[in-house]
Amino acid sequence: MEENKLFEGLIGKFSPGIRRIAYKLNGRYRSFDHDDLYQEALLRLWNDYRAGKLADKTDSYVLQGCYFHLKNCIRKVNERSNIISLDALEDAQEGTTLQDQLLNKYTRQPDTRKELDEKLAVYNISHNGLKPREKKVISFLSDGLTTREIGKKIGVSHVSVVKMIKRIREKTLKCVDKF
Repeated sequence: MEENKLFEGLIGKFSPGIRRIAYKLNGRYRSFDHDDLYQEALLRLWNDYRAGKLADKTDSYVLQGCYFHLKNCIRKVNERSNIISLDALEDAQEGTTLQDQLLNKYTRQPDTRKELDEKLAVYNISHNGLKPREKKVISFLSDGLTTREIGKKIGVSHVSVVKMIKRIREKTLKCVDKF
């Protein structure tokens, strides 16, 4: 019971900051309601509190942790979602099912040269200039891991992972420009 009172005190302390973060992220990412984001941040705060991770942390550290947690949640959801505009189906033939229209619209490959160019660009990027560790980072990113999770897997900090991703982007842009 006393634990709940202490946590309620934390909620009172951090609630305005978390609400500001939720409103800020809701303005940039429409897939979530700000109340959903607020509840997700409170859940993270509760889990960290129960695990004893907040004992020696500053207020700004806790709020930054909530901010990055929410951004990661949004990123994961957006990566897993597949948004299809129904307006794009207006040109489809009448008498076909919605499933057929979607399959025809999004599985056709009218330009095989473009597809081949893209495959060559990916091959060129992965075989010219990327270190083995950078290739691992790309693999982990494609699996949907966060920077912290990737850092744990390869034995570096999440800040190092962010820097590696930046270098990968720079190398990728150079390869694409050459191609």
